Amino acid sequence: MSSNTEIRPPLPPFTHESAIQKVRLAEDGWNTRDAAKVSLAYSLDTRWRNRAEFANGRDEARAFLERKWAKELEYRLIKELWAFNGNRIGVRYAYEWRDDSGNWFRSYGNENWEFNEDGLMQNRYACINDRPITESERLFRWPLGRRPDDHPGLSELGL
Repeated sequence: MSSNTEIRPPLPPFTHESAIQKVRLAEDGWNTRDAAKVSLAYSLDTRWRNRAEFANGRDEARAFLERKWAKELEYRLIKELWAFNGNRIGVRYAYEWRDDSGNWFRSYGNENWEFNEDGLMQNRYACINDRPITESERLFRWPLGRRPDDHPGLSELGL
């Protein structure tokens, strides 16, 4: 371990089980929409590419999340493990949200994550596409917050 007192299990190298756990912990965190809390999962020197926006460092990542969740209302996210190796995890995900005019969207994406030895994410590369949907097309209808354990995942929903 490094001298950093921040440790975020599970730690790399990942097993199939610990990679699934890391993905679910990330999903649960993002579904809180608490930028200050979520940003603690990232190293102080984290580097992000999210769409065409870049964040360097935890403070910029937190500011990005604050802007994101101020715009993307009623945000609900599902992540799914795609691949893992050593200290890297690949995920696919979808989230639903509405804008301040009441327009609904489902955003689809893929992320590549790289973790330091303390389990903090040091690199995050995200590619995302937004698809307008109607309110009746929504699939993510649980109360805001953590997705219930019995709610279907992406594969079960055919996404």
